[in-house]
Amino acid sequence: MRWQLRLRAAERGVFTAVEMRRLLAAAGLRVSAGKMSALWSATVMPVSVRLDDLEVICRVLGCDAAGLLALDPAPAVPAPLAPLPPVPAAGTIGEAWAPCDGPAPARPAGAARPSLPPV
Repeated sequence: MRWQLRLRAAERGVFTAVEMRRLLAAAGLRVSAGKMSALWSATVMPVSVRLDDLEVICRVLGCDAAGLLALDPAPAVPAPLAPLPPVPAAGTIGEAWAPCDGPAPARPAGAARPSLPPV
């Protein structure tokens, strides 16, 4: 959903929150400066608006609720993932997933042992 109060207000020639607040007060809706700021914000949609308040806003702007709340287009459905490889049978797991064919290579004599990570 997109909150389009500023767009609908601009279509009526109202370009500031102060002007809008005056129009709402004239229509009988007293709005605090903080609430008006939240309603007027272009970046954050209000979490809730009372239906009585919405009715007055729509009356002042000459629109309906659908004019203030616009549906965003549905997000694109992601492409399906590639199928996973089949799981090997229980008896072949050691053979199928062995990291190498033989034992690990021996360290040369006198070579330093790798250090362990800190605990």
